[in-house]
Amino acid sequence: MDLGISGKCALVLCAGGGLGGAIAQTLAGEGAKVAVADIDVAAAEKTVASIALAGGEAFSIKWDIGDLTVLEGNVAQIEARYGNIAILVNNTGGPPPTPVSGQSPEQWSQFFQSMVLSVIALTDRVLPGMKSAGWGRVITSTSSGIVAPIPNLGLSNALRSTLVGWSKTLAKEIGGSGITANIVLPGRIATARITFLDEQKAKREGRSVEEVATESTASIPVGRYGKPQEYGDVVAFLASERASFLTGSVIRVDGGMIASI
Repeated sequence: MDLGISGKCALVLCAGGGLGGAIAQTLAGEGAKVAVADIDVAAAEKTVASIALAGGEAFSIKWDIGDLTVLEGNVAQIEARYGNIAILVNNTGGPPPTPVSGQSPEQWSQFFQSMVLSVIALTDRVLPGMKSAGWGRVITSTSSGIVAPIPNLGLSNALRSTLVGWSKTLAKEIGGSGITANIVLPGRIATARITFLDEQKAKREGRSVEEVATESTASIPVGRYGKPQEYGDVVAFLASERASFLTGSVIRVDGGMIASI
């Protein structure tokens, strides 16, 4: 299947590894020219090297998404190299595990800026280029906690849920411009983040990591954690020409884990 994105410029945030890295590699494999953004330049370079090895085109860019002062310069750097950004993948790191109550206003503010405001500001910056081209994709990666709040991930559950209302509203505003906006959420995908969360849960509950992982896997109908590549494939389809009638949606990539309809 030709996804129709060959030669288009894609920006993937937090693409040094895990879900972001898989998304960047999949888009590059479909012919997109990918800006691989990450606060860890060495990690971003590894993703770029993997893309180059597979014959794709990409470059790395250091990006602390919580620092809004670097946004304009970073976007301008990408535009100078690849032209207007046609595919934006808003993928942000997660906050530390915490209850939702008892967190300081300063902590709420810090993660609101890095997980929500950064996404909104970046999207607003690239939308004019998409509108002028009459084509664009805004894809925002969140968490299964927006559908079924995850215990001890209070900051994540609350802040990522904000992006669902924003994306749905945005989809209606820009639908007539040839631009789509969708949310994609991972279930239990085998990344370093999931390993960390399993380790933290094991520590809190005085159990082994293996026991926690086994229990978690048992809650997934397909009987395993997902592969980052499987997540990347779904994002690549949402970025494609074939998905031009799919907007304002929340797509679950969870192996059937989330029980709600």
